[in-house]
Amino acid sequence: MAEPDILLDFAGVNTYYGDLHALKNVSYQIQRGEIIALLGGNACGKSTTMKTIMGVVKPTTGSVTFDGEKIDGLSPAQRVMRGIAPVLEARRLFPRMTVFENLEMGAYTRKRGPDFDEDLDRVYSLFPRVKERRNQIAGTLSGGEQQMVAIGRALMARPRLLCMDEPSMGLSPLFVETVFDIITQINKQGTTIFMVEQNASMALSIAHRGYVLQTGVVVLEGNARELEANPLIREAYLGEMKVDAE
Repeated sequence: MAEPDILLDFAGVNTYYGDLHALKNVSYQIQRGEIIALLGGNACGKSTTMKTIMGVVKPTTGSVTFDGEKIDGLSPAQRVMRGIAPVLEARRLFPRMTVFENLEMGAYTRKRGPDFDEDLDRVYSLFPRVKERRNQIAGTLSGGEQQMVAIGRALMARPRLLCMDEPSMGLSPLFVETVFDIITQINKQGTTIFMVEQNASMALSIAHRGYVLQTGVVVLEGNARELEANPLIREAYLGEMKVDAE
């Protein structure tokens, strides 16, 4: 049997904020071409995982390896240049810039050329509404439209790994379905996805595999379908709480 093609290896990471032990010997492996869902409640270490992958937070021990190369010493910009792009929690667009200018910022690590126009066309084909609003000030868009721009901006970096922090946060149910459909499309086009998400039902419906974090510890991992069927997941994250008879 062939060895798995590991794109990102997050190995034995311990991360602290002062005395707070946020990640406790955490390990993930992301294979090329996968959608991986990282699930968990508030303050469990999901966003710290994302910040550690992007180089915003430095692990105390452990390592992060991307495409066979350790990237622990690289800055966030250098990691983007290597092929890792974030879609940040709460979108974090440049609100006073136009949609087009926000998309341009996604390609800031690359030289402007024919590839830029090709990538812009790809974003516009995935998000026709973004094309319609390309000259609009980004801060005036709806939450769902801003999320589309945030994803498009990340794609302008031509990432091999797209790291998404809570892509469904603050969106209407209709926009949530739209965004997750587009995440699936992006994956089918060849981009590996690592998705931090509280909406376990939607995340597991499109993921290949998943991990569950609780208070900085990986407590479950496995095939997405198996996790969906796990009674602990169904009770804790899918809203199927047991009700005692009176």
